[in-house]
Amino acid sequence: MSEKDCGHHEDEQRKLHRRLLTALLAFIIVILFIVLLVWLILRPTKPRFVLQDATVYAFNLSSPNSLTSNLQVTLSSRNPNGRIGIYYDKLDVYATYRSQQITLPTLLPPTYQGHKDVTVWSPFLYGNAVPVAPYLADSLSQDQMAGTVLVHIKVYGRVRWKVGTFISGRYRLYVNCPAYIGFGSKNNGFAVGPVIKFQLVQGCNVDV
Repeated sequence: MSEKDCGHHEDEQRKLHRRLLTALLAFIIVILFIVLLVWLILRPTKPRFVLQDATVYAFNLSSPNSLTSNLQVTLSSRNPNGRIGIYYDKLDVYATYRSQQITLPTLLPPTYQGHKDVTVWSPFLYGNAVPVAPYLADSLSQDQMAGTVLVHIKVYGRVRWKVGTFISGRYRLYVNCPAYIGFGSKNNGFAVGPVIKFQLVQGCNVDV
């Protein structure tokens, strides 16, 4: 084979490689465009969380600056989407006071939530003798004397969206639910045996 024939053959191979690469890129772009189009048409809406109630088993500040808080909360989540399902792959629930975490995270079981479905969880949150900063201990004492303590129930995890047979990648989910716990004359809970239950029905802030 002459040098001219070899050069012509190499040119043909390069052209074929370019065509294959162009076709592959075009196919990927079309698939991504279809996925984006379906996504925009369906317009997924983030789930709606509500803190239904909180049962207080212990909420005691002891010396030196240690807080014991044992709670059971009831959280509900509603999927408002009519054509999109939600996979809750990992959800940790914990309580905070003035931005400091006061309980250990409780892991919720993985859950799939269908169209317009509602899911309810009732996790226990435990924080035994958790050290708090002196200024937080002072603030907590003042809040208890005033009759109301604001605790935030937070959920942190990852979710995936399901559209038909397509399942998206993982997205971070962050939920923040305020819970007002009454003390003394402002205690608006009711006794259930040795514990106090507060009916809250409080909407939560959700960020996905």
